[in-house]
Amino acid sequence: MENINEKLLKPYDAKETEDRIYKTWENSGFFNPDNLPDERKETYTIVIPPPNVTGSLHMGHALNATIQDILIRQKRMQGYKTLWIPGTDHAGIATQNVVEKKLKKEGLSRHDLGKEKFIEKVWEWKKEYGDIILGQLKKIGASCDWSRTKFTMDEEYAEAVKTAFLHYYEKGWIYQGDRVVNWCTRCQTSLSDLELEYEDEKGKLWYIKYPIKKLTAVSDRLSAAESRELKAESFIIVATTRPETMLGDSAVAVNPKDERYKELVGKTVILPIVGREIPIVADRMIELEFGTGAVKITPAHDMLDFEIGERNNLPVYKIINQYGKMTAEAGNGYEGLSVKDAREKVVTELEELGLIEKIEDYDHRVSKCYRCGRVIEPQISKQWFLKMDELAKKAKEAVQSGEVSFRPKRWEKVYFNWMDNIKDWCISRQIWWGHKIPLEGVDDVLDTWFSSALWPFATLGWPNEESSDLKEFFPTQTLSTARDIINLWVARMIFSSYEFMGQKPFSDIVIHPTILTKDGRRMSKSLGTGIDPIGLIEKYGADATRFGLIYQMMGGQDVHFNEDAILAGKKFANKLWNISRFVLQNTDGKIKDEKLSFPNGDLTEEDKEMLKKLEDTVISVNKDMGDYRFGHALHLIYDFVWHELADKYIEYSKQNKNERTDKILLYTLAKTLALLHPFMPFITEEIWDALPKEKNSSQENNNLLIIEKWPEA
Repeated sequence: MENINEKLLKPYDAKETEDRIYKTWENSGFFNPDNLPDERKETYTIVIPPPNVTGSLHMGHALNATIQDILIRQKRMQGYKTLWIPGTDHAGIATQNVVEKKLKKEGLSRHDLGKEKFIEKVWEWKKEYGDIILGQLKKIGASCDWSRTKFTMDEEYAEAVKTAFLHYYEKGWIYQGDRVVNWCTRCQTSLSDLELEYEDEKGKLWYIKYPIKKLTAVSDRLSAAESRELKAESFIIVATTRPETMLGDSAVAVNPKDERYKELVGKTVILPIVGREIPIVADRMIELEFGTGAVKITPAHDMLDFEIGERNNLPVYKIINQYGKMTAEAGNGYEGLSVKDAREKVVTELEELGLIEKIEDYDHRVSKCYRCGRVIEPQISKQWFLKMDELAKKAKEAVQSGEVSFRPKRWEKVYFNWMDNIKDWCISRQIWWGHKIPLEGVDDVLDTWFSSALWPFATLGWPNEESSDLKEFFPTQTLSTARDIINLWVARMIFSSYEFMGQKPFSDIVIHPTILTKDGRRMSKSLGTGIDPIGLIEKYGADATRFGLIYQMMGGQDVHFNEDAILAGKKFANKLWNISRFVLQNTDGKIKDEKLSFPNGDLTEEDKEMLKKLEDTVISVNKDMGDYRFGHALHLIYDFVWHELADKYIEYSKQNKNERTDKILLYTLAKTLALLHPFMPFITEEIWDALPKEKNSSQENNNLLIIEKWPEA
């Protein structure tokens, strides 16, 4: 790196400095653990949560990348053989949709091309656009080992996925069955819970009268006149937000603890419009507070209803097909109607029969496909499932024993809640892009999460047990991720690791805050509330952006993002630059090739106070970083630099200028730069190059701050 003494006389230029220094780091080879100087035996490994190949850097990515970089840079300076593995996920549905949209502009569909040609188009798209986010991670300073970049559709990774599937299949844990799944009528595939988006909508709650057979002696379809003559006690009233699904009802259910309906359990009702006799059953999953406490059960079109149906041996009537149209089982006059039209027709018929007790306004959450926005139609479908009982048991024990720890600990509750209520995993998808299920005659592909569940060890060479990386760097140490994928990804990596590797995938799971807008709304490009971190980097610099993100991370589960913190980061960078210029101007030519060691000798009270404050800061920062309290650590460094070093000791040194104060200033500046490096790596590396210090070797790269010894008490 070129000498910067002259540049210190000019204002700090983040854009020019950051691009140049990142190239210096890449050229040094120190992102690759095999190139680190000295003999390093103890390893420290992080695998990046692989972003989708369709993605670009958003604020959550930026925060998480900064956290991981802080950890990897600190450990590298502490003498660990550090490996941070980058990579991307093929993101089955998301990527297929992107390419389909591109084809649509050309007047084509995937069906026009056929499966083989379409997959070729997806690979072409991936080659051109799929790694954009990796370049953006470099802009924020991520010191990943790019030579080990992985992709979940790489040939070696595909072998790992196939091996995992066949392992489960041969154990009898994978089976095919008819169960209710989240179904997108537009994308024509089942979806995981994570692939849903929920929107609050103003809807209606219909209270419908179901005639009780034994009280009415009516066994046929009721006429309007007959239904109006019945007394109130001749009905059981159910509340529903989806009256059209009543055409597929198999029962009415109440909670066994509900005293209101104790005498009715076991009796029969006449299903309005259809005329089918269905039982009243008791089930513990019914909420006493919802509606009247009595609910209709449609096993083919609701996951909870399906479970209740299985427990009570209820028949299944599939009344909505995969395209969102009513089937023949819905009855005469309904087949072929859309769900919306069927709802209107059902309500009209019920009103004519006098079987609607009342209608209320009702706010509820509607699940939609996260890619196309279509309302999800839960429905029974033949899918492939992975049995979860044994796998979940291992994953739960790992956290209960403390072998795997959540930071903060409160996130264990989310994890255990899912484990205690776990269901068999629907691993099949009806799309073209993805890992094909490796069984003859099966066209489905595997859920994207099936392949990413193998990430901590498949990226290191598994199933090749002779892989040197697998032997040296597994298990990894720390995983940093968001709370919304604790169950869908973190848990699955844990049970996969115990199943295939016989040990934990990582020791600590750091759940970082979710970044919201300043007024607490969800950040979203589609809603116009998203903020582009690359734009912030262009405006303020990567160091300032990193500073602003971490400075606001003070222990809460959410960060209400304020751009003022990024501006504060830019001002802090300028302050550090000016401090360094002052120190180096005052020592220029007087202290050469120093070890920057502790300045012994006669010290004034002010000198002792300065060094004591530095020592206290080092101790506190190390403790906070060990506890993953990065925001607290950065606040400590910021306060020390601004108030102790700048406001107090530098002012003192101006009145007491001598070699002793010069040495203390240099020593303090050097320690401060090292302490701050994981948070603001670019400016600290730039200033470090100008310090008069003893060279570690004749090789210039070995004098970089990135591999300097980390400050300890």
